This record gives sequence, structure tokens and C-alpha cells, in this order.
Amino acid sequence: MAVFGVDYAWGRPGATALKRAGARFVCRYLSPDTTGKNLTRAEAEELSGAGLWLVVVWESGASRALAGRAAGAADAADAAERARSLGMPGDRPVYFAVDFDAAPGQQDEINAYLDGAASVLGRGRVGLYAGYGPVKRAFDAGKITYGWQTYAWSGGRWDARAQLQQYSNDHDINGVGVDYDRAMDSDYGQWRVGASPEGDDMPDYVSVGTGAEQQLPPGQWTNVNWEIEYADAENQHNNPGGPSLLTGSARYTLTAAVKVSGVPAGTVIQARAIEVEIEDAGTFAAGAVQDFTSVGDETNLLYGVSADTVGKGRRVRFQVVQHGKEAAKLTGGTAKVLFWR
Repeated sequence: MAVFGVDYAWGRPGATALKRAGARFVCRYLSPDTTGKNLTRAEAEELSGAGLWLVVVWESGASRALAGRAAGAADAADAAERARSLGMPGDRPVYFAVDFDAAPGQQDEINAYLDGAASVLGRGRVGLYAGYGPVKRAFDAGKITYGWQTYAWSGGRWDARAQLQQYSNDHDINGVGVDYDRAMDSDYGQWRVGASPEGDDMPDYVSVGTGAEQQLPPGQWTNVNWEIEYADAENQHNNPGGPSLLTGSARYTLTAAVKVSGVPAGTVIQARAIEVEIEDAGTFAAGAVQDFTSVGDETNLLYGVSADTVGKGRRVRFQVVQHGKEAAKLTGGTAKVLFWR
């Protein structure tokens, strides 16, 4: 299932309150700040001792990444030194924050900043916190290995390669303001003092996409076909170029984000996951249906299954139906399945 966590700055909810709220990880700051914003060694030990995972993000200023390569190298060196003092293992990443609505024309500076960070940490330890655009462009350019996407400045779109999603702000735990996050990947940069994750905390995942137009007849449930494989270590996308995402038995969570065009505004569009029999794809069990309303020329759908189990001999697929009077099109999308055997 998707893993729930939180991030916060100056407050300290405490490990007991965080666990009571259901959090399994905490995202905290590294920076030059001297007013109490940063993760401390005592806090890291408290949270680790309580079984919570830690993730760190560097932010010395909302638009610091526009300062380019030299700034990225300097910040990464500072972040690495601070992280070592906290007990973070040397194989764990640092996310670098772009905490504003960065335009495409600013991506060259951001990428140069990330290159600077990689020159110190290595590319495999470089992550980016940002909205949809900067995260997508950085992944596309091969500048980051980890992505933490915020719903802010994202317009309802999610990049399936981002391991973390900040999906809701301004909540309260034990009198401290927190934001809600979810881990969509087995490895989202988590660590405890002196320990990297392993075992049950590291599920496998499938990440796929499509950029091909697919017809959506009115009133007919249609399988979404995925022809792009971002990650599929266990060959779970059993039929490359096809609809199957996971073969049972397994516990899993599914997130799918797709674009639908040609459906008049106000028309109902629905999505669901189904589990088909391997020997007979016409036999299937349907999961919960989620409803959406078309906004006109192009509608973005974000569908999620937080926890389910697919039985042995079955495969998971994702379907969409639109209830307009004419045929429409699915013009692109991504899906990610996180699963445990």
C-alpha cells in the first residue's frame, strides 16, 4: 500500500503523536537556518528509535536552485556534512527544494544546480522537491534519481517516477502544522540513524506509461494499454505494450494518472482497477469505481487504490469509461504499482 508520512519545519509533534496519526516516515530539513528549522541528531534518534523512517530535503531559499552549478555543489557539500552528523548512511539521497512555480525557461539553471549537487553526492543520491513541471523535466533530462512532487503548481498531474508525493497541506498533529505525504515507491530515500532500509520496508514496483492515443467508445469500459516501461524489475508488466500491470498473488497499491480528450464538459468519466483471470481475461473482479467530471477539451484523472490484494492466477489492469454520446480519446498517462509478496 502507499506509505503515509508527513513533513514539517519548526514544530516537533513528537514520535508518539506521529505514530498515533499513522505516519511511517518524516521528511525534515537541512539548511543553514539557525532558528530551529533543521533536523537535529536528538530528533533523528528519537524518530528512528520509534521505528519511523527519515527523509531529508535541503532548502536554503525557495529559488536557490536558479543560482546554478556552483551553488548546487556548495549546497550538496554542506548537506552531506550535516547529514553525516545526523547519522544518515552514505548511500541515502538528499532532496533539493525548488519551492516555487518554476517556468520551463528556468530549467537550465535548475539542471545546472542539480549537476553541481551530483558532482558532490553522485547522481544516484540527488533528488528534487518541486511541482510537476520541474520534476518531470529533471527526470526527462536524467538529472535526478529521486523525485518528491508537491501538488502545488502541478495542476492535478503526477509524474509516476516521483517516489514521494506531497498531496495535502496545513494539517495539525499534536499542535504542530504538518503537510501530508505518501511514498509511492519501495525506495523513497528513507533511512534511520545508522541504517538503510531492507526487508519488508522495501516492496517492489512497476512504473509504466503511455503516449499513444487510445479510443474510448461511449459507455464501454476500456483497458488502458501501456507501451512505456519506466521500471519493471520483476517483469510484472507481463505483456509489454498491453494492459497487465501485476501478476498475483501480492498485496499492492495502484496510482494511475491519465488524460482524456473529446468529452464534453460536465460529462461523467469513471475509472477502476480490475483483476482478470490469466487463463480467461473475460473473467474478472472489478474494484472500486471512482467518478470524475469532464472539464472540456482535456481532463486529467488521478485514480488510486490505497490497499488491495490480487490472488494467484490473476492480473491487475486499469480501465476507463466515458459517458458522452460520441467516441473520445485517452491521450496519455502513467501508472505505478507498489507491491509486496
